[in-house]
Amino acid sequence: MRCFAAWSLWCLGQPDQALERIKEALTLAGELSEPHGLAHALFFAAILHQLRREEQLAQEYAEAALAVSSEHGLSLYQAMSKITLGWALNEPGRREEAIEQMREGVAAHQATGTEVLLPHFLTLLAEALGKSGQAEEGLRLSEEAEELAGRNGDRCYLAELYRIKGEVLLMQAGGRGLSRAATGGKAVFEAEPPGVAQAEGCFNESIKTAQGQKAKSLELRAVMSLARLNQKQGKREEARSLLAGIYDSFAEGFETVDLREAKTLLDELS
Repeated sequence: MRCFAAWSLWCLGQPDQALERIKEALTLAGELSEPHGLAHALFFAAILHQLRREEQLAQEYAEAALAVSSEHGLSLYQAMSKITLGWALNEPGRREEAIEQMREGVAAHQATGTEVLLPHFLTLLAEALGKSGQAEEGLRLSEEAEELAGRNGDRCYLAELYRIKGEVLLMQAGGRGLSRAATGGKAVFEAEPPGVAQAEGCFNESIKTAQGQKAKSLELRAVMSLARLNQKQGKREEARSLLAGIYDSFAEGFETVDLREAKTLLDELS
């Protein structure tokens, strides 16, 4: 229950409290030393750090979860941990290795016959493909994830799915890379109006979805993506007002990557 609470707290915009719950879960799992519970807690910790965009910690917990699940034949945790590990490795110079790891994990996940969290994982793979310049396949996977979420009701990552789809659309249209909201870097793009309009629609849908779920952390990301686009279009005041509204609603987590980037963007727009 602490594992599920951690994910929920992060979505609600309480990343520090989420971290406390997952630490409690890991302590309990370590004390019990039961393989399934331990793999569960380690995997949930890996995903929490993926959500917090902390690659090194996500990698460490994914590797630990992978080791436990492999040793005890926990096929689903093994597959999900492999996908999370691939996400953590997705950096310049290792993108091909990371994508291959994620593909293997998705295939193993699908082989179990379950669809649990599959929209989340397809979105992570779509993002990785976008960053590596494979926008067409990234968009195809985004659409597959969207269809799956609509069919099985697994909508917990739907807002991020829409946002990533918008970022990949911008990359496809411009051919010069993702915006900073997606990469954390300084890439820019020059997109044709149709691509920009479609991406803007995705960002707005992401914001609407996140607001409906009270998923404030996902709303922040979507607002940042839209604010970056508005900034590119010369709508600086609109971008600043939009971002300030969601940023000012946070009461914790100001050392996390997302909130630090949001503060930097606000400073640029002021």
